[in-house]
Amino acid sequence: MTDEQLLRYSRHILLDALGIEGQQRILDTHALIIGAGGLGSPAALYLASAGIGRITVVDDDVVDLTNLQRQIIHTEARVGMAKAASAQVALAAINPAVDVVPVQKRLAGAELDALVASADIVLDCTDNFATRHAINRACVHHRKPLVSGAAIRFDGQVSVYDLRRDDAPCYHCLFPEGEDVEEVRCAVMGVFAPLTGIVGTMQAAEALKLAAGIGESLSGRLLLLDALNMEWRTVKFRQDADCAVCGPNSGVRSGEYPGQSGAHHESATPACRPA
Repeated sequence: MTDEQLLRYSRHILLDALGIEGQQRILDTHALIIGAGGLGSPAALYLASAGIGRITVVDDDVVDLTNLQRQIIHTEARVGMAKAASAQVALAAINPAVDVVPVQKRLAGAELDALVASADIVLDCTDNFATRHAINRACVHHRKPLVSGAAIRFDGQVSVYDLRRDDAPCYHCLFPEGEDVEEVRCAVMGVFAPLTGIVGTMQAAEALKLAAGIGESLSGRLLLLDALNMEWRTVKFRQDADCAVCGPNSGVRSGEYPGQSGAHHESATPACRPA
């Protein structure tokens, strides 16, 4: 670690639980952030400021005026710019030492699989269940820890799926694919601006803890936030032994991973399954 890095990250290094060793692990980490919207914005900003060595930002959308109420990584001057490129500009201004890789496209199949395989930690900041399940399958296959957040109206949620562990539940264990779940998005339902900041910042905190190898993650716990009344609830859950994705009889973890063929949309703020 250079003298400049020691100074920049001195407040992290002063933390007994983190120290120089933990900060070095953060510097050596590659984080994949899928979605540069309401959740991806604060998550990316905090990961860059904390020194994550490489950040790949994926989003196929462009900055719109309606995004600026909550997507704090973008500015009015960059309306019309690709969100991934706008994020790169913002992160470089905060910490030019971070290697930021913008990916402006819809990901599916082999491309998604390859990006997940190359990352150390994946942050799901997307807005639909099909995308979330595709990311989850890739993370299970490659045993990558997944940090997932969601926000709609005044309701938020965040959890970690530490898929490096054989007994860890995956996203499918909690939200089985194919269930009759109503998909809601902020474009039609609205979203409280600070809510996305709270949830996205918590995603960054969990990702940094995983990178540094400190503390207890949210694996096996789903945090639910009612921001209108500012009340938190915790729901504990375990791996589903019959899970079609991470269960012992699934081929996804064992290597018989077929890849995904569905379209991938990274956008503003993710859908939140009703609790």
